[in-house]
Amino acid sequence: MALSSRIGARRRGPVLKASLETAGMASVNQFPEVVRYPIAAGRRHTVGLQADGTVVAIGANSAGECRTSTWRDVVAVAAGSVHVARNTGKSHTLGLGADGTVHACGWNNSGQCDVQGWQDLVAVAAGWRFSVGLRGDGTVVATERFAHTALHEWRDVCEIACGDWHVVARRPDGTACAAGSNTWGQSDVHGWTGLTRLAAGYLHTLGLTQDGTVRAAGHPAFWRGCERWTDITSVAAGSYHSVGLTAEGTVVAVGSSELGQCAVSGWQDIVAVAAGGAHTVGLRADGSVVATGDDSYGQLQTAAWHLN
Repeated sequence: MALSSRIGARRRGPVLKASLETAGMASVNQFPEVVRYPIAAGRRHTVGLQADGTVVAIGANSAGECRTSTWRDVVAVAAGSVHVARNTGKSHTLGLGADGTVHACGWNNSGQCDVQGWQDLVAVAAGWRFSVGLRGDGTVVATERFAHTALHEWRDVCEIACGDWHVVARRPDGTACAAGSNTWGQSDVHGWTGLTRLAAGYLHTLGLTQDGTVRAAGHPAFWRGCERWTDITSVAAGSYHSVGLTAEGTVVAVGSSELGQCAVSGWQDIVAVAAGGAHTVGLRADGSVVATGDDSYGQLQTAAWHLN
């Protein structure tokens, strides 16, 4: 599918809303729509899905997280979220295949890339040293570090998001559940209702509601101010910052901007956003990609990309 055909109208939201039937997957009646992302931002790298199903990546590659050139028939991408610290940096990348299998590359010290046996998936998400997949039947699978957690008991899930050490999920009724670290209350989402999107950062979680406002949990320094946002169609969470895409195609951001990761006020015609360790990425309607923030590994060098 061409990228332009996979991105919903701006009023309906900027992220991919592809039918499972189109992707050739099972359980199409249970989940007629699933959220998928055409761009992803990791600790020090950026990933983009091209219209022909191939994947481009740029930035840090010491663990092979940018080695996506051989991937084909990909319908969504995810990048491992790693908080910015002196002892972190290596990450991994996931690509969801049109046949429901998963590609993976990059750091694999905890088995986060051991996804070869996964099948019938409709969405993927990546955290720090773990990967999570959503099956067409609404159940969830995870790699080693989350292999025996409560998320394997989840049912009727239609969206997943990974933070540094926690996983959040949305159900079709607009409620949410979470598993993993809760040191700052980032997993306290069980009372949320009316949700249409989720995003998870290092120590915080964002939830977009039906009326275009945003709920947040976790460390307030990373989301304070987003409660005043309105007319939002999608959200993204970086290590220490939060990003919102408006219905007009502009972008708002709050939280840490020490490296300019929140300098998005001039962006226009944006249809999707992603947030990494200390950088923010936006996909324009014409398929070009803008980026701001930390560029120490060249993760902002997306000017030559044209994803549609």
